[in-house]
Amino acid sequence: MAYCFTFKILIMPNYSVDKLTTTFDCDAVLTIAASEQKNLEWKKLSLERQEEQYEKNAVGIAAELVGKQAEKAALDTVIDNLPDGPTKNDNIIKRTKVEYSIFLLENRKANYGDVALLEKELELQRAGKELEEIATFIAEVEARKAAI
Repeated sequence: MAYCFTFKILIMPNYSVDKLTTTFDCDAVLTIAASEQKNLEWKKLSLERQEEQYEKNAVGIAAELVGKQAEKAALDTVIDNLPDGPTKNDNIIKRTKVEYSIFLLENRKANYGDVALLEKELELQRAGKELEEIATFIAEVEARKAAI
């Protein structure tokens, strides 16, 4: 004895597209959705480029920061071993400039370094999910339009 089963898969809509009663309504909603989709695609492209730039910046900033910190440590050692006088004062001025450079690099690291890179990655993933959702929405509206 052989059994043959057929299943009808019903896809439950995520949106109340059954409220759309005319093809004109569907077209109006599709126009809005298409515009939003284009905006999201542009946003995603922009975020991808920013992410690439942040990746490059993160590496460069980290390397430069390590160099400046080593320079500061060397200046600290020199200053500690110098007698009072113009040479010591010159090195103190150099150290102050290096400390300021470190301060600026740490700020850049916060704004464009690893933490900022992670924020961009999150934004990029969110934009991707929004694009997936808008595609689902458009598909449901188009299915409703075809059914009218």
